[in-house]
Amino acid sequence: MKPTERRVGYGTAIGYGVTDLFGGGAFAVIGTWLLFFYTMYCGLTVLEAGSIFAIARVIDAVLSPIMGYITDHFGNTWLGKRFGRRRFFLLISSPLMFLYALVWIKDMGYWYYLGTYLSIELLSAMVLVPWETLAAEMTNRFGERTRLAGVRMICSQLGGFLAVSVPGVIMMFTGKDNPMTYTYTGMFFATVFCIAVFTTWLCTWEAKDVRDPNEPEPEMETGGSLWHHLKSLVLDFISSFNIRMFRQHIVIYIASFTAMDVFGAVFTYYVVYGLHQDVGAVSGYLSVAAFVSVPSTIVYMMVMERLNVSPSAALRIAYGCIFFVLAALFYIYITHTAVPLILFTSIFVVLGFGRSGLYYIPWNIYSFIPDVDEIVTKKRREGIFAGVMVFTRKSTVAIAIMIVGLVLEESGFVKGQGAQPLSALHAIIGLMIFATGALLAISFYMTFKFKLTRDTHKILIKETARLKLGGAQEDCDQVSRKVIKDLTGYEYNEVWGGSATQKTTREKLATE
Repeated sequence: MKPTERRVGYGTAIGYGVTDLFGGGAFAVIGTWLLFFYTMYCGLTVLEAGSIFAIARVIDAVLSPIMGYITDHFGNTWLGKRFGRRRFFLLISSPLMFLYALVWIKDMGYWYYLGTYLSIELLSAMVLVPWETLAAEMTNRFGERTRLAGVRMICSQLGGFLAVSVPGVIMMFTGKDNPMTYTYTGMFFATVFCIAVFTTWLCTWEAKDVRDPNEPEPEMETGGSLWHHLKSLVLDFISSFNIRMFRQHIVIYIASFTAMDVFGAVFTYYVVYGLHQDVGAVSGYLSVAAFVSVPSTIVYMMVMERLNVSPSAALRIAYGCIFFVLAALFYIYITHTAVPLILFTSIFVVLGFGRSGLYYIPWNIYSFIPDVDEIVTKKRREGIFAGVMVFTRKSTVAIAIMIVGLVLEESGFVKGQGAQPLSALHAIIGLMIFATGALLAISFYMTFKFKLTRDTHKILIKETARLKLGGAQEDCDQVSRKVIKDLTGYEYNEVWGGSATQKTTREKLATE
């Protein structure tokens, strides 16, 4: 990619980022309200609702990686050449966003809810997998990728804010116990998502649009049997974990996001049954956190870009804030302390600041993973990494809600009741405080092993460019060799055509 072509300004970044109103908003609504909606208004037990998410996970375990593989190779088709191997899927998915409204209709039966939820899983794979690749394709500049990641996370946080605030606003007109609140919510978000995805299609481009005329086309398979492509897909999926930075990143990402999914899924029950407040209060508290998350994302973006704070250090700040919030909420519950509203609200200000860093930083890191992979494989595999990332993200939401459902069912939780047995309350607190805290502790530990910084990325990009121009590997300095080993997990002489390349690419298939 030519480094001087098509700069990414804030207008372009906004056009790219608005699709995370869907990525962040759709699953924020699901994580916060769907289990409650299923059990309160749809006649489903907690176990039945949890099974819907479990079935979706089985299907998505195949769907997202396949979508990543397809988008990496779709450029060979007529449609891919005409509309783009990534952006084509944004174009056709935009009008399909209205399927989201069908999820939020009451009294339709188990199979209806299973079918509508699975349709959203398919739609999200069609949108999010190709969209995730665009930041790495549009630019290779650290600052511009940070800008793209920052703006998209602002949109994601805005989506999260709308997810918790819009139902609260609608409740003012429909009433707090009216299931139509959720139906109108689904219609609202379906419209927003449709416009957002179409806007991204209009405002973005792909690597093929900025490639130097003298630069060769990236290698892509153009033939082979179905069995060959299935083997290639499986190998690509598995080989992505051969990259040390990606393994570390996935641990941080899964543990962090699952922690927030567990927290979000149980928080409604904590407020309603633990603090004896109504559902409207849930919307209010989470709206504060979501509102604060928007400017907080800008703070993290500026701190990392202007002050050169490492992603690991910034993450530890975010985790510290959330640990404080968990401790405060636990203390309020066990002591039955009557906390003044302004003080209780301030807890959610801290939550918003911490949560914004937890969401923004891993997704900022993600856009640099294909660069690390490239020096090992000599290929650009944005699609397969996007497939793995989207799969793990959607898995965190569904697995968290499924586990919450199972634990509550076993604890004696009774759907639709105004009070719950003590065992159910203990389960709610255990999940929200201790399960969330344990997952965050795993991520906190992993940040000390993570070595990506602005400086190490710059060294990586410089060395990759030197090798592309025909530079000899023996001329690499010791600092670059150490950086590459820290990021990839391989010795320098193993990358760029060495034994690690043979292990990590589909060249292995030819020897099997």
